[in-house]
Amino acid sequence: MKVALIQMNSTDDKPANLAQARALIDETVAQERPDWIGLPEVFDFLGGSRAEKFAAAEILREGPAYELCRELAARHGVFIHAGSLLERNPNGESLSNTTVVFDRAGREIALYRKIHLFDVTTPDGAAYRESATFTAGTELATYDCEGLTFGCAICYDLRFPALFQALAAKGAQVLVLPSAFTLQTGKDHWETLCRARAIETQCWFLAPAQFGPHVVRDETRLTYGHSLVCDPWGHKVAMAGDGKGFVTARIDALSVARVRAAIPVAAQRRTF
Repeated sequence: MKVALIQMNSTDDKPANLAQARALIDETVAQERPDWIGLPEVFDFLGGSRAEKFAAAEILREGPAYELCRELAARHGVFIHAGSLLERNPNGESLSNTTVVFDRAGREIALYRKIHLFDVTTPDGAAYRESATFTAGTELATYDCEGLTFGCAICYDLRFPALFQALAAKGAQVLVLPSAFTLQTGKDHWETLCRARAIETQCWFLAPAQFGPHVVRDETRLTYGHSLVCDPWGHKVAMAGDGKGFVTARIDALSVARVRAAIPVAAQRRTF
């Protein structure tokens, strides 16, 4: 299976973000003909104020970001793992950071809401409080993609290995982590953590990421990029650099089976 990871520089201009996503997906399909395409976290809207986030958020299955990915999956005949988008919750008081996945016919086949919310202060002093705007998800999500089982996670989930172990226990052979990792944390932790999750679970690890600046109120913040594919041994198979674009790789079930047979950690795991 050929996979493509889209790297974007989303901002608080939703129409421009959707146009950017469309252009990059169209270009990727024209050049590479992948079977599966992954977008980064909050590809539809990144930055802005709390009020602007609410204004940009969509009622699930009714907004333009959802429709864009559904339409492109069907038109190009590819699976689209639609990074994450801002979903307006029914209570009207919070949002969800939500992944939706579409098959080659444009049918929704998976839904995941980010479980771990990014409430931290990074080394440069920037404070992030996702819980002030978002409600955490509670359910794991996997889906079948033509014989491979994919597991869903989003960005800050990366720091919680139990989630990935649980996905592997549910049969995941491929883990997908759309992200908007900060520059400060990404430069030190991104590649190490992605490779660690691949090694621990003996899964392929696909991490499409945001790169570049966006503005939160009057503050410019930077995301790290370096969208990454790791194999089940933890080798870095493909990595994007700086800027918008995409990277591709070929993945398979045989690699997963080979690594798990060589080092059978799942069968040897003990609980404490």
